[in-house]
Amino acid sequence: MTEWQPTACILCECNCGIQVLVGPDGRSFEKIRGDKLHPASAGYTCNKALQLDHYQNGRTGRLTAPLRRRPDGTFEEIDWDTAISEISERMLRIGAEHGGESIFYYGGGGQGNHLGGGYAPATMAAYGMRYRSSALAQEKTGDFWVGARMAGHPVRADVEHAEVALFVGKNPYQSHGFPRARAVLKEIARDPGRSIVVLDPVRTETAELAEFHLQLRPGTDVYLLTAMAAILLRDNLIAHDWLAEHADGVEEVLAVLRTVPIEKYCAIADVDLELVTTATRRIARAESVAALEDLGVQMNRYSTVVSYVEKLVWLLTGNLGKSGTQYAFSGLVALGHDRGHPADAGPRSPVAGARIVSGLVPCNVISEEILTDHPARYRAMVVESANPAHSLADSARMREALAALDLVVVIDIAMTETARLADYILPAPTQFEKYEATFFNFEFPRNIFQLRHPVLPAPPNVLPEPEIHARLVEASGALTEDDYAPLREALAQGREAFAMAFLGILADRRKAKLAPVLLYRTLGPTLPDGADAAALLWAAAYNCARKNPTGVERAGYGTGLAAGERLFEAILTGKHGVVITDDTVEETWNRLRDGKITLNIPELLAVVADLPEPRAEQDWPFVLAAGERRAFTANTIMRDPSWRKRDGGGALRISTADARRLGLSAGDLVRVTTRRGSTEVPVEPTDRMRSGHLALPNGLGLTVFDADGTVLTSGAAPNELTEYDSRDEWVGTPWHKYVPARLDTVPA
Repeated sequence: MTEWQPTACILCECNCGIQVLVGPDGRSFEKIRGDKLHPASAGYTCNKALQLDHYQNGRTGRLTAPLRRRPDGTFEEIDWDTAISEISERMLRIGAEHGGESIFYYGGGGQGNHLGGGYAPATMAAYGMRYRSSALAQEKTGDFWVGARMAGHPVRADVEHAEVALFVGKNPYQSHGFPRARAVLKEIARDPGRSIVVLDPVRTETAELAEFHLQLRPGTDVYLLTAMAAILLRDNLIAHDWLAEHADGVEEVLAVLRTVPIEKYCAIADVDLELVTTATRRIARAESVAALEDLGVQMNRYSTVVSYVEKLVWLLTGNLGKSGTQYAFSGLVALGHDRGHPADAGPRSPVAGARIVSGLVPCNVISEEILTDHPARYRAMVVESANPAHSLADSARMREALAALDLVVVIDIAMTETARLADYILPAPTQFEKYEATFFNFEFPRNIFQLRHPVLPAPPNVLPEPEIHARLVEASGALTEDDYAPLREALAQGREAFAMAFLGILADRRKAKLAPVLLYRTLGPTLPDGADAAALLWAAAYNCARKNPTGVERAGYGTGLAAGERLFEAILTGKHGVVITDDTVEETWNRLRDGKITLNIPELLAVVADLPEPRAEQDWPFVLAAGERRAFTANTIMRDPSWRKRDGGGALRISTADARRLGLSAGDLVRVTTRRGSTEVPVEPTDRMRSGHLALPNGLGLTVFDADGTVLTSGAAPNELTEYDSRDEWVGTPWHKYVPARLDTVPA
């Protein structure tokens, strides 16, 4: 291949468009550049995307054949028919003995490989599986639940056009979260009429660009944000007229804010009252404020309550449904939607009784759901494109839980830490060897979707995830050729006839759950260039046109059923990505529940009204942030440690004051101990950190092997130090950013 091939980065939710030039060997990425034809990123890329050859061709433990565990713990290669039939037989047996709901599904895609996971619901239906989870359930479910309670629809921030950008526990310079993040941050910082406000214990790269950095004490975000909301009321900065038109429950919230001890809460957060007041007033006088929160608070104490109070700050100032504020986005797939049940209602996990948000069991209760004699415990687990043995809290306990299961099946490209514990491993193509996509489509007013085409051929004995799911469904007996025949006959008459026949299938609730595989086996083979996996997107395009008719029409696809067909064809052929909807700002109000915001969430407001005095833990003088995003860390699919051009060992960041007090210099080895474990790491003293605050990077502690068998593990695995039961009381998200710790020097 001598031409640049369009695709996308897979290292954060933005999935910026890139182009790759394949080397003469037909496998390596000789060059990588931003894709100027991508409608969202427009040629932008950060330094991380340029290292993606380390994902595709690095030392990762690539899997190229199905594997079955032997009794002695080693693995043997088996053929696909054997793998599928044995797995199916064992899952059917477990389902017959204990119910299909005892088979748990985890994963379904990382930052960029969501398309295969879209077929997993068919496998779940075929085997009677009920419970599932993913990484979103240890990050975003508090935000999802609060958003559902307040608005009935997820909202995002229009940072690019905001007068004031407010970042709470977020460093978009490294974690992104909106298109062209670094360029947009610099544009705001250079503009004297615009401002950045950052709440973060660390002086991050984003904080250095900010006009206001509120460098609070770790874990005190709820106090500081509550103080800011109370300052709005005290200083008569509330948008009363706007609230009267657009919000319910205002007086209940204001009644609580009148009682807030502002000065005390600023002192608890250890941020100067005058600075907090000035930053709050800047937010209040802005024409537009866009606010983003992230893992710094979503994996911290009071995380769900923080999500609530953060929203109160920008809602009390009228920052929703206009340019540069928050908007309710369209989407090809409803990702992050939740019904917003009150705290005493809604679905729960079978053993721990944990709240299920957006269909996801909290990650931190998974081990509880297994390590018990409860009759409803999980007894088998299917893990797809995920690595819970490394990425979930309390890795030692997670390994124990996986070992206690009757069956573990892993679908992945590499011999991950979880795959090593599996009974069967099913190899898939990399994200650049198959049709793939992400459902993180949050842009506004023009929302973007990209179906990525293969850049390289896959090895001969791996199968894409949709094919694996189709074979598992068929092995269960849930679908046969008799089910496909009517749809194929209709398809022979054209897509319109096929659409009518498919709608008939959806009327059958049992068959509707198997729809992804029905599409894959019937429509899939008719798609050009082997794009079978894209069949799922045909239904998604029709659904998008039905739910967002105005935006789809404005994007140029017309109206009615024909709009869905045109949208699908555009997705199928638009290698650089296409605009799926083009909305007006007013569309936000049409998507909210009853066209209004609900400010009063009684359960959470009660917490805000009675925040306790925080207590210091004398035995644990430090707070560890377990998993910090840095210039050369990303998600754990980047397994080859040589991709890191800096900080290859993953140093522990510590304040210069603490390092001086302990007599530590850069590179000195220390032992970090938490309630769960300890590890030895080199230190990096820095004036970016507050005294008493420590940070370990994410993405390290993975074990890969060089060609000669040499172990290439680098850095510390953060979740060897975290606890499964250190979690949010509402949605179970972990407190990875608030891990009590102590530090000991290690003699040279």
